[in-house]
Amino acid sequence: MFTRLGLGLGLRKTYFRQLLTESPAIDWLEAISENFMSTPAGWGDPALAALERLRERYPLALHGVALSLGSADALNQNHLKRLKDLVDRFEPAVVSEHLCWTSLDGQELHDLLPLPLTDSVLNYVCERIQQVQDFLGRRILIENVSSYVVYAESTYSEWDFLSELVKRSDCGLLVDVNNIYVNSVNHGFDPLQYLDALPAERVGQMHLAGHRQQGDWLIDTHDQPVCEAVWTLYGEAVKRFGASSTNLERDGEYPPLAELLVELERARQIQAEVSHVCAI
Repeated sequence: MFTRLGLGLGLRKTYFRQLLTESPAIDWLEAISENFMSTPAGWGDPALAALERLRERYPLALHGVALSLGSADALNQNHLKRLKDLVDRFEPAVVSEHLCWTSLDGQELHDLLPLPLTDSVLNYVCERIQQVQDFLGRRILIENVSSYVVYAESTYSEWDFLSELVKRSDCGLLVDVNNIYVNSVNHGFDPLQYLDALPAERVGQMHLAGHRQQGDWLIDTHDQPVCEAVWTLYGEAVKRFGASSTNLERDGEYPPLAELLVELERARQIQAEVSHVCAI
């Protein structure tokens, strides 16, 4: 159902020059949509020109952080128009967004906030995803987010909500393995139960990233290497979903690019090991 791109890297400004001059062995790149949408928060035309050059060398995915699918605000039509312009220009292999809300009364909160997991919210978000897909003329992937609170009114588990969401809205899943692990520790559930409940045929991509511990909580910071527990969980995800396109994210404490390439090689080794075991 979804194109398998291999092992990719989150495209960050820190690595632009090296990617352009050295063309390291990365299967694909994932760009944050809003960084290229000609807004005050964007990087402007030089970045678009660089993205054009990188698109000639690598398959591209676009990953959104501000569409605010779960907000009570109406969908931002100006944002959607700019996103469609970007999609039409770069023709990415994948377009994805987060299952969250990021705005209230027109004010951007600059965080990926979780939703109450209820029937009414499920119906509401499914309708909005369908509107986005109709507008873009393509299926999108929806990513699970990390969280530090749960809503008393929730009647679904996170995994059951996601599973029902993708079936009703005919979208795909972007499974963030780190977010599942972070939430499993923060909220006390079995991450394998989460993976087992997801419809494998809907998984179009996976994310890997690092986090930090703050007291009893894990905080999804994206500024650390992938930890051993997340690597182990990634192996379990590969067993269930196959070698879906996997992207490594880093959003702070940027190491040399070579260190991220070592992490991508670790993911490749895990995929090979799981494939070997499954073949026996």
